[in-house]
Amino acid sequence: MWPHIQHTIQGKLRQEISSKYKTLDSKLLRLTQAQKTTPLEQNTFYPRVVNNTNVTFSNSEMRLLHKGLKCNKHSKKKDWIQNLALEEETAITQLPATERDIYRKLVADHIDTLQRHNPTHRTHPKAKVINSIQRKLKDNDALITRADKGNSIVILPTHQCETKLQDFLCNNDFHTSTTDPTPAYQTQIRAAIRQSPTLIPKEHKWKYIDMNPSAPSIKGLIKLHKPDQPIRPVVIWHNAPAYRLFKLFTDKINHLAPLLNSLNLKNSQDLLKNLEATPMLSHYTLNSLDITYLYSNIPVKETWVILANILQQRLIPPKHNRNY
Repeated sequence: MWPHIQHTIQGKLRQEISSKYKTLDSKLLRLTQAQKTTPLEQNTFYPRVVNNTNVTFSNSEMRLLHKGLKCNKHSKKKDWIQNLALEEETAITQLPATERDIYRKLVADHIDTLQRHNPTHRTHPKAKVINSIQRKLKDNDALITRADKGNSIVILPTHQCETKLQDFLCNNDFHTSTTDPTPAYQTQIRAAIRQSPTLIPKEHKWKYIDMNPSAPSIKGLIKLHKPDQPIRPVVIWHNAPAYRLFKLFTDKINHLAPLLNSLNLKNSQDLLKNLEATPMLSHYTLNSLDITYLYSNIPVKETWVILANILQQRLIPPKHNRNY
């Protein structure tokens, strides 16, 4: 029984590994074919770590910081052996009673080997370095955040980050409130769902109501390429009252009222595809224009009027139009 299970597991692993390597090989092939020519100008990139504080880090700490915020130290939980034993016992109980003791002995030998090669008392080599970095950040009231462009991380004083966030809020006509408006928004969302039976049938409305909503939070990515290094705000609003309704609304609008302008772009990859298909002459110049805080400056009332006109042009019934 066990050899068959082991053979099946190994076969599936080989199949999965082969699939992953084929994908990686195809990506490498495309990259090598696309980069046959050497660029005339060498681009200057920002360093992986930008330290805007007076904190000094050791060589080992800098090596770890250079790996980025997503670095995985490959650590096991303290009780991983116990969990493994419980999972094995659960699987063994599904076998015939006459075979269980045999497989318990095989599993015990495997677990004993694993435990000898992975002592639980050993501290992970990166743990001390991580703790040292955290202590320095805490002692100097500093934090680590991502840069807006590229893979750089930025170390800066906490008060400086808070000041940048405050400047963003003050410069974009945000209004402060002494109370949490989330309960009021939740009531409005429930009322809107009740009044839209065509869009959301009664039996499906529970899918779009968060039973425990909270106000969105905001964090900032540092724009190293801009003067004074302002922030690009990132709003985390998965728990906001309107989040689920927003996802439904986006899907419906994209289906019923897609943008008619052929010059719209989805992302940077879409831009590259369009540029590759565009004939270029030597005297052409590519200009790029930027809008400061684009999404927070979109006029909401005008957007509603534009959306209503598009729905009418696509002959959406007034009954559906009112629901949107």
